[in-house]
Amino acid sequence: MHIDLRDFHYHLPRALIAGHPPARRGDSRLLYLPRQRVAPGDEHFSALPRLLRPGDLLVLNDTRVLPARLHGRKETGGRVEILFEHSPAPGLLQALVRRPPAIGGRIGIAHGPTLTVLHRQAECCTLGIDSRASRGYTVQRLLDEHGETPLPPYLGRAPERDDTLRYQTVYAARPGAVAAPTAGLHFSKAMLHALVQRGIRHCFVTLHVGLASFRPLRGEDVRSQRLHREAVAINADAVAAIQAARGAGGRIVAVGTTVVRALESAARNGPLASLAGHTDLFIRPGFRFRLVDLLITNFHLPCSSLLLLVSAFAGRRRVLAAYAHAVAHRYRFYSYGDAMLLERHAL
Repeated sequence: MHIDLRDFHYHLPRALIAGHPPARRGDSRLLYLPRQRVAPGDEHFSALPRLLRPGDLLVLNDTRVLPARLHGRKETGGRVEILFEHSPAPGLLQALVRRPPAIGGRIGIAHGPTLTVLHRQAECCTLGIDSRASRGYTVQRLLDEHGETPLPPYLGRAPERDDTLRYQTVYAARPGAVAAPTAGLHFSKAMLHALVQRGIRHCFVTLHVGLASFRPLRGEDVRSQRLHREAVAINADAVAAIQAARGAGGRIVAVGTTVVRALESAARNGPLASLAGHTDLFIRPGFRFRLVDLLITNFHLPCSSLLLLVSAFAGRRRVLAAYAHAVAHRYRFYSYGDAMLLERHAL
């Protein structure tokens, strides 16, 4: 199936990009796109318990965002920005480095350790902490003492004190992400309680959002493109909760595209099973969904892998028409923006 990336473009006025979160968590609009209706409905996120049914199961991503952005200087004095992804071994960082030095070059972190470039491919680098000058300095200590909240670059601003709390879900538990699972940012503890009171329960899976979130797709035909692997874990409790909800006639509601990728990865080769490993699953139009019935998600960048996933789930024409509606009605877009609730269309 040929997929032309140009078919997933839409015009977004920059004024509609949400630069900050709403004053209160969940004080957002919700664009509802049910299966049986072409035109979307304008709702408020507080309407979610009414729009779902008793017996439905929310699946949430409990990853926790790391203070993954670091700032340093090369030996030449040039500024360097480092976006940590993961630690392949003690004392090592796999990271995206803007304008990195050559292999063997050193990057000083103010009032912290010195990092040495051990390997690089373009801006993807392996960095080592200089143990001689920084005895006992672990990767975790480096991030805790010198890292900052890794806000998406399209916000065009440095993180503020409020971002430490608001660019994190209220149920974040497992550190490892370099970007927030943004659909979850709308949920307050009060909302989760209201859903349970209505008979809508929830369970957790983990997908650590990686550098792929910051990388645009390249070229026109996306069939041969691959996403970077991201760590994923689905335990037996989540499997049992999903099977129980399905067995009782409930629907599976994925909170965010990361949950969709986690669940569909676990059911890729048969019935849903526990999973602990990595996924590079690239969901695009034509994909056969096995588990997810509804999706709560934010609005995504044009021509992105996330927009392709949402289009595969609800239909490209319907999704782009909903995006046009959102632009016309001045919804807030991207990480700190408003949300959508979509029902899966029938192929």
